[in-house]
Amino acid sequence: MLATLSGIVTEKLGSILVLDVRGVGYGLHVTTEDFGRLAAGSEAKMYIYEHIREQSHDLFGFSALDTQSLFEQLLNVNGVGPKMALNILSIGTAAEVRGAIASADTKTIQRANGVGKRVAERVIVELKDKVGLAGVDLQSTGILQGEGLLMQDEAIEALVSLGYTALDAAQALKDIDPQLPTESRVKKALTGK
Repeated sequence: MLATLSGIVTEKLGSILVLDVRGVGYGLHVTTEDFGRLAAGSEAKMYIYEHIREQSHDLFGFSALDTQSLFEQLLNVNGVGPKMALNILSIGTAAEVRGAIASADTKTIQRANGVGKRVAERVIVELKDKVGLAGVDLQSTGILQGEGLLMQDEAIEALVSLGYTALDAAQALKDIDPQLPTESRVKKALTGK
């Protein structure tokens, strides 16, 4: 199993990036972002996902481990294969894709080549809880407090244990005084008062 490859980008053939590793050229399927950013002659370390089928052996390369992780999460969605997952990741940065999933933005996901409304909805339903707060513009939701994120907030944890997503829990709590006891904050979030 290949985990990473480090070498020199030698060519761009169609949508394939060729990475020369000590004289061996590996053809990698990469996101649009990586394809545009990595110029011929530049050094690159790529995290690799191997997709082996009966008639092909495809390598997918990612310059960031976080992007590879999101790619693998997308592969777990029923009906999403490696090429479709790569198309979804090519609509923006990994953070933008996570944000679209976390905020249930089907129109953004549908911008990916070959992704229809049903697949976009399935991606959101299956991954919304998994991308959680990491995929949300926290400044716009008011979840930031000073420089720290309320990830360790016991009220959020309590609401999540009751079935809320992390994002929904944070949004339910955003207008409630954080100085109140956890139990009071949870009750107010549940009652909407």
